[in-house]
Amino acid sequence: IALTGQHDELVDQVLSAFEMSADYDLGIMRPGQTLYDLAHACVDGLKGIIQASEPDLVLVQGDTASVFFGALGAFFENVGVGHVEAGLRSRHPGIPYPDPYPEEVFRRLTGVLALHHFAPTSWAKENLLGEGVPKERVHLTGNTVVDALRAVAEIPHEPADEHLREVLTGSRDLVLLTAHRRESFGEPIREVFGAVRALVEENGGIEVLYPVHPNPNVLQPAREILSGHPRIRLTDPLSYMDLVSALKHARLVLTDSGGIQEEAPTFGAPVLVLREATERPEGVEAGVARLVGTDGSRILHEARNLLNKRGTDPEGLWIEGGRWKNAYGDGLAGGRIADVCVSSLTGSPRRTADWDWA
Repeated sequence: IALTGQHDELVDQVLSAFEMSADYDLGIMRPGQTLYDLAHACVDGLKGIIQASEPDLVLVQGDTASVFFGALGAFFENVGVGHVEAGLRSRHPGIPYPDPYPEEVFRRLTGVLALHHFAPTSWAKENLLGEGVPKERVHLTGNTVVDALRAVAEIPHEPADEHLREVLTGSRDLVLLTAHRRESFGEPIREVFGAVRALVEENGGIEVLYPVHPNPNVLQPAREILSGHPRIRLTDPLSYMDLVSALKHARLVLTDSGGIQEEAPTFGAPVLVLREATERPEGVEAGVARLVGTDGSRILHEARNLLNKRGTDPEGLWIEGGRWKNAYGDGLAGGRIADVCVSSLTGSPRRTADWDWA
């Protein structure tokens, strides 16, 4: 297990929850660094790890700088790449490059280098096949995030975060907010925060919990616009276990996170996606998520609608109890990925079949 160290504290929490430890940690983060700095640090650091460990296969997961440059390093060393969470596409053109920037390009370029494409959904699989990837190299697995959530949700847990404990023991509904994406920095994220503040001021039955991302481009406007209200709780980033607890109890989730778009539906929580485009449209198509962008008036309108509804919404946007079929996985993705890797490296027949979403 090799970490680049882009978010040490956040990753450490997840590793702790699953009783895992890393073999390598590059610790590449530096104040004020750019994508050029990330690229150089990833390539240089991963070069040494790959050369020292001499792997037969390198797995990369997602669409970060670490993913693409990890795949590139494996390619330079003539080592096969398995891309977990492959095939996600926003199909949003952007100017001059596709949004979200830079993740959309990172995942596409990683796909060029991958030997095995582990598609989390049938939609992602069709994207890859449509781009000409040979079908024998595309494996429909479901998303490992569902595996993780199901495992963690069964562990008895008392939230460590004081604010989360207080909200969960109170009588008001929890609205969970997460916002951190680079394309929202500046005026867009201020619009989001303004809408959230207005929503809380007009609705006395909710409390907002916002684990604030440590990036100064997020932290400063969050403190300026959201602090000082008794029903808006700004917290440090939650531990993984606490985040799962928050998702389990949330009445509504507002997020620009790709992962949380997949996690919230597992617990039946409707999602307002604070982005103009998403590479995870399955939730939107299933009616458990809605794209609202960063326009404050639209965010406020859609949040009001959801909070004022109970039971089954005719439009499919409020379905209590998670009654829909989860479009993101069945909790068995990790086993399928491991099985493909073993079969590829040893020549043994596969013991599992691809996920049958239909």
